[in-house]
Amino acid sequence: MKKSIQILTTVFLGIVAVMLIAIFIRMLAGPKEHAKEETTQEDTVQTSQAASQNSPAGTSQNSPAVASQNSPAGTSQNSSAGTSQNSSAGSNSEASNADPGELPQDNIVTTQHTSVIKGQSYSYTANTGTMVMESGGSYCEIFFTAYTLNGDGAADNRPITFAFNGGPGASSSFIHFGCLGPRKVELDEVGKTISMPSKIIDNENSILDMTDLVFIDPVGTGYSRAAAGSEPKDFWGYDNDIRSVGDFIRLYVNRYQRWGSPKYIAGESYGTTRAVGLCDYLATNFSLNINGLLLISSANDFNAVIETGANDVSDALFIPTFAADAWYHKKLSSEYQTMELEDYLKKVRAFVDEEYIPAKFKGDAITESEKEALAGKIAEFIGVSEEYVMEADLCVNLEDYSKELLKDKKLRIGRYDGRITGPVVSGSYDDGTSDPSAASTDLAFGNTFMEYVTEELKYVTDRPYLPMSPEVGENWSFANDEGLIRQENTIYENISKNNYLKIWVVCGYYDGATPFYSAEWVYRHLGLNDDLRNNVQITHYPSGHMIYVNKEAFEMFREDAEKWFTDR
Repeated sequence: MKKSIQILTTVFLGIVAVMLIAIFIRMLAGPKEHAKEETTQEDTVQTSQAASQNSPAGTSQNSPAVASQNSPAGTSQNSSAGTSQNSSAGSNSEASNADPGELPQDNIVTTQHTSVIKGQSYSYTANTGTMVMESGGSYCEIFFTAYTLNGDGAADNRPITFAFNGGPGASSSFIHFGCLGPRKVELDEVGKTISMPSKIIDNENSILDMTDLVFIDPVGTGYSRAAAGSEPKDFWGYDNDIRSVGDFIRLYVNRYQRWGSPKYIAGESYGTTRAVGLCDYLATNFSLNINGLLLISSANDFNAVIETGANDVSDALFIPTFAADAWYHKKLSSEYQTMELEDYLKKVRAFVDEEYIPAKFKGDAITESEKEALAGKIAEFIGVSEEYVMEADLCVNLEDYSKELLKDKKLRIGRYDGRITGPVVSGSYDDGTSDPSAASTDLAFGNTFMEYVTEELKYVTDRPYLPMSPEVGENWSFANDEGLIRQENTIYENISKNNYLKIWVVCGYYDGATPFYSAEWVYRHLGLNDDLRNNVQITHYPSGHMIYVNKEAFEMFREDAEKWFTDR
């Protein structure tokens, strides 16, 4: 009996020993796996958090830290290869059916540079690459370029501006490499390329000395793509686009520790539509309040910029732009041709407000004699025949007018810039394929921007860069009043709730894509209280859609920008 008890005791102790050994082994294995997970997560965050914590040496704790090389000439000096290799293919649909678990990693390169702005040399850090993020349940890679001025505590309370172009379907390369960034493509006085390929020069009119800059390519443009398992169309639409770009901005502000910085958004064309939507989205969802919106060639009410047949408003708002084009090309009578442009346009505006709009609102009730009198005045103001205006039923169309004004010379004027002319060729005027002003821009920017990204910013990938993506525009979903977006109420609500929000609307007199009088009309209909009306400023320049390609207008813009950013 005693022996049996000893045997049972031995067996029991053996079982307990085995269990204890198993538990001990699991304890050893568990922390090791957990530690491995933590290391992987930490490495990912460190890679994506290329935060510009600029020490006196101007180094960044991220990708290859590169010492700042300040040359006497102030040219951009990249002191590290800092090359990022990414062999992703380039179509927007390639990743749609991939395993959702195969997400790419953040891929960001850090370099150091100096550039001369207004005669002074500035040292700055550039972070260039893709940030992988989730938005609305879908994943994407957002390509961005961020510039942060170097110096002790430089980023602590310096303003930061997030910038992009429009389209929909445009990358940020134009506003980046032509307007706001520290380096730019070289152009002549009127915005045409000087050589092929164009040269890269310091941007004397950059605003980097006033604000740090982050240029964002929305999904489907530039190097930005939908990630594995997500459809590109998940990001192509008014609401989805605002959400994805807004989520990127919040992520950037958080990772790069910019919550304490005054925050601005700069958009061009449809980018102004996105900017207003973002202002509302960021404040509503993240309490991330914006200090200012810089709206270049604004499109904040599509009824005011799109010719849709029986749209008396847009018909009226295009007339001052046609008048400016006629004045520039010297197609007016001596009475008007000898006037200064701004004085002449005051007269045209008065005609539109006091005669054209009231007459058009009569509809079929207008008499034939009233119609003929009106057609005669329109013809005189925009440099065409009365017969042409009568045939157009008083509604002169932009595309037709572009061929009518200089038909005696067999030339058409540009949509983006009415001063630029070219032969009438096949293609769409709206998408730029037959617009002489769009062709001029494409020649200047394309190759040279890629040279800048790969050779100076050191970001290299086999993926094609898409400056403009027709695929994005063709598949865009507005889901908002059949695409005729109106943002007057959004602007009113945001300024009324955030009295610190200021808006600067920048217009070109010769812009046929987003006419200057359309912007004036929109911002006259906000309904703001008297004490808030000064929060909105409208400035006109002798330019087209891209105010920065014309040297005179660009220098005027820079001077005005100094006042706007200083007046907080």
